[in-house]
Order: sequence, then structure tokens, then C-alpha cells
Amino acid sequence: MKIIDMRCRPAYLHDFFGKTPGGADYEVVKWLNGRVGTRGDVEHFTRSATPDGFLAEVSEAGLTRAVVVGRHTPTQHLPNDVIHQITSTSPLLEGIGSVDIVGQGRQTALDEAERAILTLGLKGIDVEPGFGNPFRHADDPVFFPLYDLLQGLNVPLCLMSGPTTPDPRYNDPAPVANVARLFPRLRIAAYHGFWPNVAGIIGVAFRHENVFLIPDMYLFQPGSQLYIEAANSFLGDQLLFGSSYPFRPIRQSVEDLQALGLRDAVLEKVLHDNAAHLLGL
Repeated sequence: MKIIDMRCRPAYLHDFFGKTPGGADYEVVKWLNGRVGTRGDVEHFTRSATPDGFLAEVSEAGLTRAVVVGRHTPTQHLPNDVIHQITSTSPLLEGIGSVDIVGQGRQTALDEAERAILTLGLKGIDVEPGFGNPFRHADDPVFFPLYDLLQGLNVPLCLMSGPTTPDPRYNDPAPVANVARLFPRLRIAAYHGFWPNVAGIIGVAFRHENVFLIPDMYLFQPGSQLYIEAANSFLGDQLLFGSSYPFRPIRQSVEDLQALGLRDAVLEKVLHDNAAHLLGL
């Protein structure tokens, strides 16, 4: 079975992912693994403390592709050149870049997004409105020039969402509907799937077929069965798999997804086909 993991980062990428044993971030990675249902060793991610170890994890999990996601917020910056450096080491890896149009300034961010796509070959751009300074919703007009650029380049916008948003009011899926309406050719992928506001984002995706949901580790949390029900109905082409590694084991996440009740034809789409379409593979 072909599998594309839409959210898969090595520990060695940053302390935030458990790069340095014994540190505060390392303990958070262990805690989060326990919180989202990791079975067995919550320090499994230490294997990806080296490039070879990460590739072994990806290969042994049976992935066709692993997508390494960048980030650019006031508190964490994973540069596009670093994402490119990591993903260029193996045909198993793809990259998503990132910009902060507020922090970098409009033209600098637009230029960097274009460079990330056209020069570095990254497959999309991650934007985190609810994690910025100040916190913003996805339909804030400050982001519109970037959305217009991505729509023109025909690459996806990846929006960060979820319960780790510093102010939970900015984990509101409703503004995504405005973005989807104003930019109808822009493919919008919601990391963390706006969990726990599952019904709201499913309603947005019902109305707008250019909205894609990647609940990743939250697919296995209470209330997330709605994603599965929707995928077996109208959402079959809009739900994508992500393990959220190193915060959850890759192979376990694949096995857990297979047990959630997706119809066979839908399971193939969720594990591979929808991601291949989104990324243009």
C-alpha cells in the first residue's frame, strides 16, 4: 500500500522535536506522545536523532513519502534552506516551506515563498496565523498577497491549527471559509484539522472542496470519529494522513488509521492519493 505521511519531522530538526535528551523540550515530546496514545516506548523518537535514523524510521514504516514541514513564527523558525537540505537527501522525503508575512514584511515574505517553491522545490507554504504576533485569524487581509501568490503558483497553503494555539479563540475554522471563498483555486490544507472543533471544519470542507483536512495525531482523539464519518460520505477526497512524528510513531499511526473504519477505497485516498494530488506528485 502506498502511504504519504503529510506531517513527519525528525528529532534532529530542532530541540522542539526532541533533539537534545534531558532538556525541557525533550520532556514535552515524551509527554505529548503519551497524551496522544503512543503505545510502548514514549522515547521512540530518539532513533531519528540522526539523518540515517530518520530515514530508517520512514523506510521501515513503509512510507512512499514523508513530508517535512517548516515553520516560521516569532517563537520558532525552521528555515526553508534547512527543510530543503533535509529533504534533498532522499527521494522518500518532500518539504513544506514557511514564511511569516508579518514578521518578515510583505515583500520579503513573498520573495521567500517564491524562492522556496521555484528554487528550493518545496511543495507548499506553511502559515500560522494563530501563533503570530499579534494572533490573527486566517482571513486577516495581511495574508491575502501570500494567498494570491500561492494560488498563482498552484501550490497548497498549509494552515496550522489545533489546541496548542496560544489563544484557543484563534483555533476557529470559520475564517477558513472566507479564505476558500475569496481564493477558490487555492488548495488549503489544515494541519491538526482544527481539532477539537471538528464539526466546524467539516462544515467548511463540505461547502468548499478546496479545503483539505490533515488531523494527524488528533485523528485518534475523542470526537475525531466525525472525520471518518465524513470521509466515508463526502470528504473522501479531502482527508489526508499525517503521523505528526516525532509526537506519535509512524507505523502505529498507520495501523491505527486502518482500524478506524474507513472504506477500502477511501483508505487508499486518505493514505496516499489525496496527498499526491495536493502536492502535485
